[in-house]
Amino acid sequence: MSFFKKLRESIASKAEAVTSKFRDGLAKTRDAFVGQVAELFSRRSKIDEAFFEELEEILIGADVGVNTVMELIDELRAEAKKRKIENPAELQPILSEKLVGLLKGEGEPAKLNIQPSGMTVILFVGVNGVGKTTTIGKLAWRFKQEGKSVLLAAGDTFRAGAIEQLEVWGQRVGVDVVKQGAGSDPAAVMFDAVQEAKRRNVDVLLCDTAGRLQNKANLMEELAKIHRVIQREIPGAPHETLMVLDATTGQNALQQAKLFGEKSGVTGLVLTKLDGTAKGGIVIAIRHELSLPVKLVGLGERMDDLQDFDAEQFVHALFAGLAGDSDDSEAGENQG
Repeated sequence: MSFFKKLRESIASKAEAVTSKFRDGLAKTRDAFVGQVAELFSRRSKIDEAFFEELEEILIGADVGVNTVMELIDELRAEAKKRKIENPAELQPILSEKLVGLLKGEGEPAKLNIQPSGMTVILFVGVNGVGKTTTIGKLAWRFKQEGKSVLLAAGDTFRAGAIEQLEVWGQRVGVDVVKQGAGSDPAAVMFDAVQEAKRRNVDVLLCDTAGRLQNKANLMEELAKIHRVIQREIPGAPHETLMVLDATTGQNALQQAKLFGEKSGVTGLVLTKLDGTAKGGIVIAIRHELSLPVKLVGLGERMDDLQDFDAEQFVHALFAGLAGDSDDSEAGENQG
């Protein structure tokens, strides 16, 4: 069996295993981005510089990120040369595999760091409006479904209504919230929350934080203080510091991740609202440029639409029906 046929069959089998959550949640990106890729691969009869330039434009338009796209195109050029590929249809499954590789990175675990015994503390950071509180609520629901006891800490004491918003989520999922008054010291809230979590012997403590203070320096100082308080009370905690990003903001999300990631000890990323954007390629840009694992993705409004990120599911949901399903690659046909 040829290399290309093996690769196509491997990808086709993986595409069949894609869950409806990923397939439905990435529909907008698939329609916009993959539609253009399919059209390019079927329209072009040979691989030349014009083909690569057009593919480059499509990838950048899907917010995959200029630096990432340049590297990816260089790798595809090298593969085409090495394997003497002339037919664009034979390059498409290689593109899929390269994207999976970019998203998997250097093998850092994409799963949440949940402690096998004792309490797991997860801190959430990110600017206002990205879906941080909603993510906390949905994750609390998930942990409860798994039979874990959960407590929430209302550490965003600066944004009007933030404490109440977290309380609404707490009521919806049946989880208590540790809080103080608006404008109080977030680190003091965290201290109270940790003490209460210890007293109750809870499995998971989920901590909300402010998205904006008077300036960026103040915000980073506040997050550092929260880290110190938690670490002092529970050595090794927080076990995750997750930065929540709104995928619909594209390159702005990448800039936010760079600003926070440098200073706030971020261990992983959550990308929300992927179902609402045609620019889901930003996941690839953020993953590649920041070398931070994407841990969770928001693929819809329902409670169970917050999903563990899976690089293969992500790519094969995008390329479902396109990843070289046809054996008639000599004709350059793509089915989509």
